[in-house]
Amino acid sequence: MTDKNTKPPAKRRTIAVQTGVGADPAHNAVMPPLYLSSTYAIEGIDKRQPYEYSRTSNPTRDVLGTALTELEGGAGACITSSGMAALTLTLHLLKPDDLVYAPYDCYGRSFWLLRALAEKGHFKLKFIDQYNDVQIDEAPTMVLMETPSNPVMRIADIGAISAKAKALNPDCLIVVDNTFLSPMLQQPLKLGADIVWHSNTKFLNGHSDIVGGSVIVKDEKILDALKLWNNSLGTIGAPFDSYMTLRGLRTLELRVSRAQDNAKQIAEFLNGHDKVARVYYPGLETHPGYAIAQKQQEGPGAMLSFELKGSAAETQTFASSLELFCLAQSLGGTESLINHPASMTHVSMGAEARAEAGVTDQLLRLSIGIEHVDDLIADLENALKQL
Repeated sequence: MTDKNTKPPAKRRTIAVQTGVGADPAHNAVMPPLYLSSTYAIEGIDKRQPYEYSRTSNPTRDVLGTALTELEGGAGACITSSGMAALTLTLHLLKPDDLVYAPYDCYGRSFWLLRALAEKGHFKLKFIDQYNDVQIDEAPTMVLMETPSNPVMRIADIGAISAKAKALNPDCLIVVDNTFLSPMLQQPLKLGADIVWHSNTKFLNGHSDIVGGSVIVKDEKILDALKLWNNSLGTIGAPFDSYMTLRGLRTLELRVSRAQDNAKQIAEFLNGHDKVARVYYPGLETHPGYAIAQKQQEGPGAMLSFELKGSAAETQTFASSLELFCLAQSLGGTESLINHPASMTHVSMGAEARAEAGVTDQLLRLSIGIEHVDDLIADLENALKQL
C-alpha cells in the first residue's frame, strides 16, 4: 500500500512544471502567487514565523529555490539578484589565505571580478587550463569551473577535476557555472560538484525580461553560510524576478530541446561553410571535448561560437547584415542572439587575457532560439554572402 504522504521521484520536466502548483496556503491558487510585500505582520513577540522581512525570506523566492534545488539534485538554494551576485555570494565563503583555481577562459566579467578581489587580498587565485593537463598542484580551497566555457565552448571534466582537487584537500569546494546548459542538460552536483550557480537571466527564465541568479548546494552546512551572506550582503533576488523566472521555468525542457535541435543543424551548416574558419560546438565530433561532453552532458546545448575568415571589418559587416539574429548581450532566450565577445562580454578581461583565451576579433557567439531553423540558417547564409 502506498503512503499518501510520499510521492514517487519525478522527472525534471515534471519538477519544472509542478513545483508550487496547488500549494497556495491562503486561497488555494493553482499557480504560486507573487508576494511583493517587503514586510509581514508578526503575531507576537513569542510567536515568530517563517516570513517577517522580505530580504531575509520571501514565499515567491522560496518556491523558485525549491524548484531549482530539485532540478539540480541539491539540498537547498539561494536566489540572487543576478548571475554575478551568485558568484559574488559564493566567493564570500572564502578567507584571505584560501586558494582558488579558476579557468583562464571564463566569462569576462567573472574573470574581472575574480582578479579584482584577489588583488584586494580576499583570496589567492590561480587561472589555469582546465581542459588539457590540469595543473592543480597545491591544495585548493575552491575550484571554479565553467563548462562549456564562455565563449569558446571548451569542456572541463567535472568528475576528474573534482577528484584531483579533493585528493589534495577533501574539504575543497567544487563550484560549477551551469548557465549554458541548465539542469536539463547537466547536473554538476551528481558529477562531483558541491555548488552550482546560474545566471537565471539566461535559460532558466528564458524570455530576456528579468535579471537574476541562483546558487544551489549539496550540503546544508554550506547553505546556512550562504543564506547568512545573502541576507547580509543584500544580494537577494527580487520577488517579481523570482516569479517571472518560475514562470519561464515551466517551459525550460521544451525550450532547451528545440533550441538545441536548431543549434546542432546550425553548427553543421557553419562547419561546412568556406567563409567560416572554425566552429566551437561540443555536439560536433571534431570538438576536442566531444567525448567528455558525451559522458557528462545530456546534450551539447544551444550555444555555439565560430570564427570568420577575413578581417575584423568583415566581422562587423557580417553582424550588421543579419536580420533575425539580434546583436545583443546575454543569451538563453526564445529569440536568437549574436554576440561579439571581444568588444562585448569579454572586453573587461583585457587584450592579453582575451588573446590567451582565444577570444579573437573574428569570433562570434550565437545563442540559438526556438525559431524555425530554416529561417535562422537562411539569415546566416545571407550575411555570409555579404563578405
